[in-house]
Amino acid sequence: MGDNKSISSEGGTFVSFATNAIHAGQEPERWKSLAVVPLISLSSTFKQSSPGECPGGYDYSRGGNPTRDVLEQCVASLDNAKYAFAFSSGLSAMMSICHLLKSGDHVLSMDDLYGGSNRYFQKVLRNMGIEIDFVDCRDVNNVKKAIKSNTKLVWLETPTNPLLRLVDIQVVCEVVHAIGGILVCVDNTFSSSYFQRPIDLGADLTMCSATKYMNGHSDVVMGLVSTNNQEISERLKFLQLALGTIPSPFDCFLVNRGLKTLHLRMKEHQKNAMVVAKFLETNNCVSKVIYPGLPSHPQHELAKRQMKGFSGMVTFFIKGGINQSRLFLQSSKLFTLAESLGGFESLAELPCVMTHASVPAEERLKLGITDTLIRLSVGLEDSGDLIADLDQALKVAIPDVDALKG
Repeated sequence: MGDNKSISSEGGTFVSFATNAIHAGQEPERWKSLAVVPLISLSSTFKQSSPGECPGGYDYSRGGNPTRDVLEQCVASLDNAKYAFAFSSGLSAMMSICHLLKSGDHVLSMDDLYGGSNRYFQKVLRNMGIEIDFVDCRDVNNVKKAIKSNTKLVWLETPTNPLLRLVDIQVVCEVVHAIGGILVCVDNTFSSSYFQRPIDLGADLTMCSATKYMNGHSDVVMGLVSTNNQEISERLKFLQLALGTIPSPFDCFLVNRGLKTLHLRMKEHQKNAMVVAKFLETNNCVSKVIYPGLPSHPQHELAKRQMKGFSGMVTFFIKGGINQSRLFLQSSKLFTLAESLGGFESLAELPCVMTHASVPAEERLKLGITDTLIRLSVGLEDSGDLIADLDQALKVAIPDVDALKG
């Protein structure tokens, strides 16, 4: 697939995604030294020319930092947005968005979503007097029926974690915005800005855990939010200052550096994931494979229309039970058993006891998150080596498929 294109070429952004990732917000002229690589501004405070007057534009690093500004400007260009904000984690980004609400408001959320997001909605936000309802947003009629007079936020995650379900962002946004007074936010973590741009599809906000693909090296925890709405941007900027949910300058430097290879990494993640998905789909130890890039995915056509590519996330169901799941995960040599995703290395996990353990068991089963559902984050290793590793691990977990059937 070709490089994503940016609609705007104003404000230091360019036509292609790759060029923006490397140059947007990175002007050497912003540094006195004319450094080509943006500097790490570690100072927590900045000299004022007189009380309340800040000639450099900064007074205290919680309210603004030169290194964070570089990252935020670059992210805004990649999301095709006017404004972007960096937070100390994906969940702190989510929390900050939800601080746009007030007690008595209603949030309508996709039912299948990251376990930490589910936990925050159910066990934190509800305790603050905000109503939460979870529906299957794949059917826009479910969204229409669930909207209330006090609904102020629709929270979408697409593709979802871990079932890789898709929501038609444009259709949902059209329905919600026709009602008026409701914001739509899309968690774009699984796609990254390279493969999907929710704001272009009508979303008011797009957020992601930059810990994953945007950084891509499994060495930073961070969240990102982008918007074209000036009022929302002003409120988010205030919340960064008031809540203090900001990342360190060094982490901003690392994520900004990670963005420089995002377009290259995402192409390779997708390439390897497609090879892995096709292998698993033909393996007799596997009962089902879920990957939006496969024609067998029930929303494959939506994926092709809404996304520029399919990233490296592959979910599959191993035959047998939890013992087979555990044996497979313990036997893999290249797919490290660990939470998180989107780094250059391949990871594997069992959501029911790891990332989604906080989701009540009955809800997990209703969604289809069973003891045999395994989530892979396919990395950038040689695809042949990955297939060989999956093959040997499956054979260890299920040495005799026919006996298992019996």
